[in-house]
Amino acid sequence: MHCPFCNATDTKVIDSRLVGEGHQVRRRRECTECHERFTTFEGAELVMPRVIKRDGSRQPFDEEKLRGGMLRAVEKRPVSMDQIEEALTKIKSTLRATGEREVPSEMIGNLMMDSLIELDKVAYIRFASVYRAFEDVSEFGEAIARLQKN
Repeated sequence: MHCPFCNATDTKVIDSRLVGEGHQVRRRRECTECHERFTTFEGAELVMPRVIKRDGSRQPFDEEKLRGGMLRAVEKRPVSMDQIEEALTKIKSTLRATGEREVPSEMIGNLMMDSLIELDKVAYIRFASVYRAFEDVSEFGEAIARLQKN
């Protein structure tokens, strides 16, 4: 670690502590050259897999797009922001846990539907109708029948 004051390459760690619910390490360091002290934070870099779209194109994972889809589905429904954020965290964790560099968009859509079915049945139907491109009332009936089986 370079000293931010004199740019020396040799620093020593004086103190280390876990912060941020144990997801980061705070280190107090001292430069061996100028003896200035400074603090660094260390955390894991969690890279999300790229998304393979239905047309075969690839794009970076977009958390805001995922959040927007969920917010549209739960609009005017009794679902809290905490529940939404928890569902999004679970989806992202599942995607990272695959260990894959790329995942199909269908997988993300299915994870979204799995989360919505637990949160709110109406939100699930809303999302499914757009995601699966329902074209007539019978497709809504089939989705509702699947809900009633669960």
